[in-house]
Order: sequence, then C-alpha cells, then structure tokens
Amino acid sequence: MTKKLLFVTTLLLVVAFVAFAADVTGKWTYETAGRNGGPARQTTITLKQDGAKLTGSVPGMMGGRGRGGAAADPNAPPPAPPADQEISNGKVDGNKISFDVKVSRGGNDFVTKYEGTLDGDSLKLKITRPAMGGGDPPAPVEVVAKKSTT
Repeated sequence: MTKKLLFVTTLLLVVAFVAFAADVTGKWTYETAGRNGGPARQTTITLKQDGAKLTGSVPGMMGGRGRGGAAADPNAPPPAPPADQEISNGKVDGNKISFDVKVSRGGNDFVTKYEGTLDGDSLKLKITRPAMGGGDPPAPVEVVAKKSTT
C-alpha cells in the first residue's frame, strides 16, 4: 500500500511540474550595444515550443548593408530586409533553452549558439558567435529578452 501511495504521489508531482513548466512560445526582444558607440540595436526572436522541442527564427543579419544600394545610387530602392534565419537543435529542459543558428558565407558555415534561462517574462540569453574572419571569436554576449505582449 505504501509503495502504491508513493508511486501515485510521485506521478502527481511529475504531472504538476509539467503542467506548470513555462512555455517560451512567443516573441522575445532584447537590446545590444551599437557598434563603435552607435545606437543600441533591438532584436526580436520568435520561438515556438512543442514539449522539449524548440523551433523559431531570428532576424537575418546585414540586410544588404555595404552592398551598394542607396549609397551607390541615390535613385535605387532601399535594400530588402534580411530574411529570418531558422533555428536548429532547439531544446527545452525545464526553464533552460538552447538553440543554434547556422549562417553560410563564402562556402563556410558559421554557427551561433544561444543558451538561456526562463524566469517569468524574462529570458536570460548567452549568445556565442563564431569567428567570422579567421581570428579569435568574439566574447559571448549576455542579454535579457522580454516577452512581447502583442
């Protein structure tokens, strides 16, 4: 009888934990410092949780900057915004998340790793970018993303 009661209690605790597990589905916005003292840059990522699986996207980088466009020809239309980049290897484990974003440039693949901890409507992220020019990789960036209410 005691073993059955212990089993049922354990099962109920597991079900309660899963029921109260936070869902990271939604849009999350964080700010990073601008380059060379420029204005801060806001980034909004989109996440969708399905159990322990995490999918979504992050905004693409560059957006055509540095490739001619309006600077080369004042009559040229502004460059198109960059396409969103799909995340891969997305995982949720309790209040911890992780995912990768792969970018291909010049025949090389570069993977940026995101690791985070959910705390209410805040998502503390550590973003580790690869070295893009053959040098040392930049130091990881830590940000706090806030969940969008819209």
